Amino acid sequence: MPKIKSDRKQGGKSRDKLKKSERRRQILLELKLRPHVRISELAERFKVSTETLRRDFGALADEGLISRAHGGASAPSQGHYPSLDERTNARIEERRKIGARAAELVGAGETVMIDSGSTTIQMARALAFLGTPCTVITNSIPVAMTLGHGAAEVLLCPGEYMAAESAVVGTETLEYLARFNVDRCMIGASGFSVEGPSETVRGFAAVKRMMLARGAHGHLLIDSDKFGRKGLATIGQLDDLTSIITDTRPTGDLLSALSGVGVEIIVTD
Repeated sequence: MPKIKSDRKQGGKSRDKLKKSERRRQILLELKLRPHVRISELAERFKVSTETLRRDFGALADEGLISRAHGGASAPSQGHYPSLDERTNARIEERRKIGARAAELVGAGETVMIDSGSTTIQMARALAFLGTPCTVITNSIPVAMTLGHGAAEVLLCPGEYMAAESAVVGTETLEYLARFNVDRCMIGASGFSVEGPSETVRGFAAVKRMMLARGAHGHLLIDSDKFGRKGLATIGQLDDLTSIITDTRPTGDLLSALSGVGVEIIVTD
C-alpha cells in the first residue's frame, strides 16, 4: 500500500501564514497587551521574513497606528486630545451650520465617503433630515447609525474599533475604502494651516488621506477655531481639496494659500 504524505507536514507552513491585513491586526493587538514588540520575534511567530515585518511596521507607522523603534515598534504616544464626546459638546452651533451647509452639496444619487468626527456627524444629521437618496461609505458608527434608517444606503467599513471615537481604522479600513470611486468625500481635521489639513487622532490621517484619493471632489469641514493649528500627522496638501466649509472666512497667509490653488471657500454665515 503506498504511503500517504502527512497533510500537516505537506504545505503546513503556507497554511499557517497569516494574510497581510490579519498580520497587521495581530501586531496592533500585541501592542495593546504590551508596550513594545520586536520584529524578530513576530517574524518567527508569523512565519514571515523580517523584511516583511519591516514593511508591515512601516505601513502601520505611516497610518499613525504605531511608533517605530529600534528593532521593533511601540504604541504611539500623544498628549491629551479631546475625545469625540468632548468635541461634540464644543462649538455646537458652528459645527451644526457647517454640517448643514455641507449636506446641501450632496446631490441625489451621488456616492459619498464621510469620515469620523464631531462635525461630520452634524453633516450626517443634516443629510438625513434632507432625505437625499445617496450611497454613503463611512468608518464612523454614529454616521452610519444616523443615516442607516433614511434614504441613504450605508456601507460601514471594517477595521480596528476605537471605542473613544466610535470609529474603525487600520489596514482593513484602508483596503476597503480603496475599492471605491466616489463623487465626494467629506472629512474633518484637527488642524488646518498653509501646509494643509492635519490630524491628531491615531489612524485617522490615513483614512482621510484615502478618502481624498478616492473622491472626485474633496470637502473639508472645519471650524475657524482650528485655523493655524497643526495636528500630529499631515492628511494632504491644500490642492487636494475642492472646497472648505467653515464658519468664518480665513485671513492672511491661509487665505492667500487657498486662493492660490483654487480651493473654494464656503462660509456658513
